[in-house]
Amino acid sequence: MGNKERNLYRLDELSDYKIASNYSDVRGWKIVDSDNRTIGKIDNLWVNKDMQRVVYLDVNLDKGLIEDKHKEVHDALEYDNGKEFIYKDGDSHIIIPIGSVNINKDTKTVMANGIGYETFRKTSRYNRQNDFDREYERSVLKSYYPVDESGFNSDSDDDSFYNRREFDGR
Repeated sequence: MGNKERNLYRLDELSDYKIASNYSDVRGWKIVDSDNRTIGKIDNLWVNKDMQRVVYLDVNLDKGLIEDKHKEVHDALEYDNGKEFIYKDGDSHIIIPIGSVNINKDTKTVMANGIGYETFRKTSRYNRQNDFDREYERSVLKSYYPVDESGFNSDSDDDSFYNRREFDGR
C-alpha cells in the first residue's frame, strides 16, 4: 500500500494512540481456534487511523501450524488465478478481523469464533516487514467467510469496507 492510500497502521507505529481503558491490550496473548488449538500469538493490532479503531489482530503463527502437512506450501489453489501459492521466508503472519474473536481477560487468551485450524492453516500469510493491501484483506475475509450472505460490497476501497460485523470490536 503506498503512503498516499494507506489507511491502516500497526498500533506500535502510532505513538499518540493508546488502547482505551475499557479494552484489553491483547498483544502477546495466545490465540486459539474454535476447538482451542493454538494458532499463534497476537503480535500487534492494526488500526484504521481515520476511523480511530482497531480492525485487525496481527498474529504471528505458531510454528506447528506453519509446518503442518505441507511445509511452507499452500495446498489450496488461490481463488483468483489458479496458481499454487508458495510462501517466502518470513511469511508467518496473518490478520484476523477484531470482530471474529472473543477475548478472555482471565486466561489472557483470544478465541476465534467459528474459525477452525484448517482454515487458519490455509489462509494466506504475509511478511511483517511489508504492509498488505486491500486485495490481501479481501482474500483473508474470503478464506474465513467463504459464503458472505450479508450483501456486503467487498469491492469497496474506502473505509466502508470495515462496516460489517467482522470488524465490530464490541
